[in-house]
Amino acid sequence: MNESSSPARKHERRELKDYTLSVVMPVYNEEDSIEISIARVLNCGVPNIELVVVNDASQDRTRQILEETDWGGNVRLFHHEENQGKGAALRTGFEKATGEVVIIQDADLEYDPAEYPRLLAPIEAGSADVVYGSRFAGGEAHRVVYFWHMLGNQLITLMSNMFTDLNLTDVETCYKVFRSEVLRDVRIEENRFGFEPEITAKIARGKRWRIYEVGISYHGRTYAEGKKIGWKDGFRAIYAILKYNLFR
Repeated sequence: MNESSSPARKHERRELKDYTLSVVMPVYNEEDSIEISIARVLNCGVPNIELVVVNDASQDRTRQILEETDWGGNVRLFHHEENQGKGAALRTGFEKATGEVVIIQDADLEYDPAEYPRLLAPIEAGSADVVYGSRFAGGEAHRVVYFWHMLGNQLITLMSNMFTDLNLTDVETCYKVFRSEVLRDVRIEENRFGFEPEITAKIARGKRWRIYEVGISYHGRTYAEGKKIGWKDGFRAIYAILKYNLFR
């Protein structure tokens, strides 16, 4: 049995205090929410936390706020001088993260860091290598926003599942949690929102990583409130599904 087809290594149960959680936060033009977002992460109740903030060449006051605020030693700041996209910011963040477990956190207040313990539970139990936080699983609170976004998300998830043979309910979710060794086994190529189906395809065909889903709440925002993803990103997601499942 070769390495690529061998089962993922089993892990024993671990408590939160026994490891460092790296939170990778890509940021672009979030001057209205960045301070609250960082405060929520730092006060999420996880004892050993490292917040890696990657400012993707924001054009508003985001960089100024980040650099002029004393966040303490748990926050590490990195800046792109040119805007490259969320996938590129995550690639930088993953490279800089030092924790044994890594979670993605947007800076737009749509996802609640208070739910980290729930997301981390399958990893702490030694059952999972990857955990997706699903907005469509479980009975948590959801803000009612865009129907066509929901439908597009479900279609992208269905298409991704058809190629990966996974039964995920929310491929496009922000909340993805990884053991650090999973990310070391994956090279991110997508610079924008194609990252979501790309990393899903790559972990699905990786070293038999154990993937779990956990239901989460979702406080979606409108375009007037700063939502950035659009229909062009949906087409890129479809392209990424085909590219990373069929031609790699």
